[in-house]
Amino acid sequence: MKFIDFDFDDDLMDGIEDMGYHTATPVQEQVIPSILDGKDIIAAAQTGTGKTAAFLLPVLQKLLSQHHEGHMINAMIIVPTRELAVQITQALEGIAYYTDISFISVYGGTGGALFANEKKALTSGVDIVICTPGRMISHLNMGYVKLEGLKYLILDEADRMLDMGFLEDIIKIISYMPKERQNLMFSATMPKEIRKLANTILVNPVEINIAISKPPEQIVQGAYLVYDAQKIPLVKYLLEQKEFGSVLVFCSSKLNVKQLFEELRRAKFSVGQIQSDLEQEQREQVLLDFRSKKTKILVATDILSRGIDIEDIDLVINFDVPHDGEDYIHRIGRTARAASKGAAYTFVTTKELFKFEKIEKLLGTPVPKQPVPEQFGPAPTATESAPHSKPKKKKYNKFKKK
Repeated sequence: MKFIDFDFDDDLMDGIEDMGYHTATPVQEQVIPSILDGKDIIAAAQTGTGKTAAFLLPVLQKLLSQHHEGHMINAMIIVPTRELAVQITQALEGIAYYTDISFISVYGGTGGALFANEKKALTSGVDIVICTPGRMISHLNMGYVKLEGLKYLILDEADRMLDMGFLEDIIKIISYMPKERQNLMFSATMPKEIRKLANTILVNPVEINIAISKPPEQIVQGAYLVYDAQKIPLVKYLLEQKEFGSVLVFCSSKLNVKQLFEELRRAKFSVGQIQSDLEQEQREQVLLDFRSKKTKILVATDILSRGIDIEDIDLVINFDVPHDGEDYIHRIGRTARAASKGAAYTFVTTKELFKFEKIEKLLGTPVPKQPVPEQFGPAPTATESAPHSKPKKKKYNKFKKK
């Protein structure tokens, strides 16, 4: 289906064409008509499916074609992280370039001047607000946010927001809104907590399920069974094997990010880091340097695995095993985009092997195990960790009780 078939406003179509959008993705084909019809939506769609445009385009169309108050906040997009807020704002800047739609992003980690700008917009009214829960709560507590005219509420990456403990903040923000509004909820996964939230805020929603995709076939996947002490030397070894354009290394903690970043910097690699201790301006500069190829390697926590659109990644390294299969797909999905080739390697310690086996079960196939170079000493084996795996211990205890 082509975007021209949606009969969007001419000014909106100009922005769509400038952004290079021509053919709608499956989630866009399913979501856009329902939003235009005024229905509430609950959609299971992961990063890379085109979901941002799936909700931005119809909301923009409705704002352009229907009456709305210029001195009110008309739409609010709530997201889990500053990075996702920035990404959506950038997409909105392009799509809405030829329209008169006003918008502002509201998120923490910025100075007093930006907070004052946010206050001004929230007081005088703005068509679309993209915000993180904590920052919006800060403004709401001061009593000047105008939500009585709000027509559209979008929750993006809802599962991640619940994982980060934002449920109470979301409920509080919604309590300031009029009951008559259109609600759109997007989530990569649909655990029972998301279902419960959906039942609370959605009215007769249309349910759309874009199945979790398997990693692109052009990604070369591999896993190394290692001890913790072998991880950093192995990262250096992999980075030295060939000339990579851009490399993402994911760690599960900011402590690991900091340690690996320092080790790679001392080894004279072109490297940057993204973790929560950095100020927002620093993080944005690091991302800018990485996108422009000024920095070749980026070490990051899972902030980057969802919601950040970075193209042309040659190699993804999972320094730690991701939390679950969905996160694994999100992480390695940063590479091999637009039919290009890429590689993704995961370091698996004995205590992480059970978790990695669950990921392989979701993938439907084992990830090929790679030999650890001899110079790093003996590496663990799958059988070595077997006596310590969780399922065998549970099964044994259950048998004993019988």
